[in-house]
Amino acid sequence: MSGPLDTIPVGVQRAVLRGLLGLPAPVRRLLAGPPVRRDGQTLAVPAQLVLRARHLGGARGLAAATPALARAAMLRDNRVVGGPPPPGVHVRALAVAGASASLPARLYWPAGLARPAPLVVFYHGGGWVVGDLDSHDHLCRFLARQAGVAVLAPHYRRAPEHPFPAAVTDALATHAFAVRQAGALGVDPRRIALAGDSAGGNLAVVTALRSRAEPGPRPVFLLLFYPAVDATRRRRSRELFAEGFLLTSRDMDWFMDHYQPDPAARADPALSVLLADDLSGLPPTYLATAGFDPLRDEDEAFAARLAEQGVPVVLRRHPDLIHGFANLFGLGGPFRDAVVEAAGALRAGLVLGASPADASPAGAPADQRAAGQ
Repeated sequence: MSGPLDTIPVGVQRAVLRGLLGLPAPVRRLLAGPPVRRDGQTLAVPAQLVLRARHLGGARGLAAATPALARAAMLRDNRVVGGPPPPGVHVRALAVAGASASLPARLYWPAGLARPAPLVVFYHGGGWVVGDLDSHDHLCRFLARQAGVAVLAPHYRRAPEHPFPAAVTDALATHAFAVRQAGALGVDPRRIALAGDSAGGNLAVVTALRSRAEPGPRPVFLLLFYPAVDATRRRRSRELFAEGFLLTSRDMDWFMDHYQPDPAARADPALSVLLADDLSGLPPTYLATAGFDPLRDEDEAFAARLAEQGVPVVLRRHPDLIHGFANLFGLGGPFRDAVVEAAGALRAGLVLGASPADASPAGAPADQRAAGQ
């Protein structure tokens, strides 16, 4: 991964990691070390092996001495775990008209998808500081093919060069572009979903909240992987999983200090969406959390608030996984299974969805917890 292993070619690192994950279960268990149990959960052996490999390589979290170094490390790590790009998806470069400049973007179109197609606007994660079109390219390809949808991914402006609310402005501009240019893109403006992981999930929720006041079709579904939803409070999961599970508490401080340096301003609901006065009117939502994630408890509090305000929501905790599991899907096993499940929810949400202006009242909320999974 990162650190001392930088001298080893990425292809060799990838082959070694995949070889470890392909060993018989007893051997993997031996190499991973004793089971990691916390808060009534047991970490999946593949996740433990990934973390062990990162630890041996000198990586402790996602932050670095500078944003440039952290961005390079994320790209390198993703090449190690990613493997070849999922086939059967055509990718086209686009430019989205932003508030101050054009934003680079990509349109992913799976083979055989008929027009007008359902569309997912996917906002990449990375603490609003790292991550880009390349870091989440494979995930966007996989979601497009697995869910049978087009995916539009923007490269929004990142902090610290462009602190809050620049990323929000660009997220809103991308959704407006998708609606406005639906015909040219070949998509159905009445079947547009928003999705994202971590910081990208935050941007998806903010965009959905803002769209309630805009004319025209609104998003019909939200797909959220472990979104950041509250920058004002440290919950129990942040203390339980503060160190050693990819995203650390120190990382979270580092990201937030770049994105919104003023602690007094972090309660803004355009950042801490959990604190928004009114969440009603948001589209049906599938929210995936990881058991060993500092963000877990704020995410589950957010799902509870959605349900309380009449938003149909499925909360899916993967109790044995870590933050960032969506980018690990290329390693197979529980990582891939979790993303396949999310893609299935996305497909169903878009098949059943219609523009809120045309839809009947939402049904009762659903809540799928970790128990018995």
